[in-house]
Amino acid sequence: MNLPAFLDTADASTRPLHVLQREQFADWSAQQPAPVRAWLQAQGFAATPGSLVLLPGDEGIAGAVIGIGDAADPLSYGHAPTGLPAGTSWRAEGGLSAEARAALQLGWGLGAYRFDRYKTPSRAPARLLLEAADAQAAALLDACLRVRDLVNTPAEHLGPAELEAVVRQIGDDHGAQVEVFAGDALLEHNFPAIHAVGRASHRAPRLIALRWGAQDAPKVSLVGKGVCFDSGGLDLKPADGMRNMKKDMGGAAHAIALAELVMRQRLPVRLTLLVPAVENAIGPDAFRPGEVIATRSGVSVEIDNTDAEGRVVLGDALAYAGEDAPEVLLDFATLTGAARIALGPEVPVLFANDDALANAWLEAGERTRDPLWRLPLWRPYLRYLTSTVADLANSGSRMAGAITAALYLERFVPAGTRWAHLDVYAWNDSDRPGRPAGGEAMALRAAFQMLRSRYPG
Repeated sequence: MNLPAFLDTADASTRPLHVLQREQFADWSAQQPAPVRAWLQAQGFAATPGSLVLLPGDEGIAGAVIGIGDAADPLSYGHAPTGLPAGTSWRAEGGLSAEARAALQLGWGLGAYRFDRYKTPSRAPARLLLEAADAQAAALLDACLRVRDLVNTPAEHLGPAELEAVVRQIGDDHGAQVEVFAGDALLEHNFPAIHAVGRASHRAPRLIALRWGAQDAPKVSLVGKGVCFDSGGLDLKPADGMRNMKKDMGGAAHAIALAELVMRQRLPVRLTLLVPAVENAIGPDAFRPGEVIATRSGVSVEIDNTDAEGRVVLGDALAYAGEDAPEVLLDFATLTGAARIALGPEVPVLFANDDALANAWLEAGERTRDPLWRLPLWRPYLRYLTSTVADLANSGSRMAGAITAALYLERFVPAGTRWAHLDVYAWNDSDRPGRPAGGEAMALRAAFQMLRSRYPG
């Protein structure tokens, strides 16, 4: 993974970095020598969130000051690694709390990240001295960067087989069991919907299953949509809509990274990770509008639109997950443009059939500054998924697209299973401090916090 460079020991070139909120600036400034106060005034610096100023010294740069907003929000610090001079080394000053220092560590890593598999970054990030690194912040950073790297990798180098290889490597690292049903084995083991969506590609579709933890531990199942590229199928996407469809496995990236976090932090659970990995391609064997396909649960589905394929593959995976009667079932998917229209690109949409589970995830989002927002499973809208020839249509009206997609998924969750679904964008459209353009982890830290609170150990 693309990890930022941190320092673990001080040296002569490490400079002080003063971290200030706007309301702290006046008192701090009053304690500085007159030349420093004059310099800050000349620069118009007032420690507003996202601001930065270098402090001059006899031999060049003597230090720097960054302005932050919420001290517990990692993104408050995201501007520092690329705002400070390239390759310079810094140690944080200012009596930061343990919570703020963990946020600084995580935010610095998020801001320093650049996807460099194909292109060397134009500059090195500034480095941060960590005298006492926070282990959980390090694990969370690794998970977030795992998502970014996976989503940023084009389908040429991250198809279903390559996604399987990632899961197998993670499984090997943590002593997990990995089982894969690929190609026609999907039909033999009753995963017909996954097979139908992926059969047109020369890259065999598959269901990747990872299992870890004690047999008698509470069962937690994670499912991630792994559409490694989505052309839209025969209902072909226009060029603009297809351009970034390497990211349509963003749900799988989130589920994989969360599973890795659970294992790395050794939560006392019996974990199952399921990734239906396919490429929605065009070819002689592509599934067609109007076809009625079978599913693992026995629900027949009429294909109204081949570009609503993610929910089709998830249906089989959710039904399979439910067969283990998990205590908690979470799924992640880059599922609908309607969710982006409703909440924009930065806030993923949460659906849940259990209020306590939903509230726990929402509260964890507030605590970790990793936001998400709940929309209702408004069941009267199931009428938009009515088929005259099958039990269910995979698409329908343009109304309430995110809700109807979630309602479709709910049909495959066994009754009595606590389930939550996150419709996530997994992408930054443009560069912002701490959030470079490209793949992004959203509500992942919140999901882990929720699970850690539920299963302390």
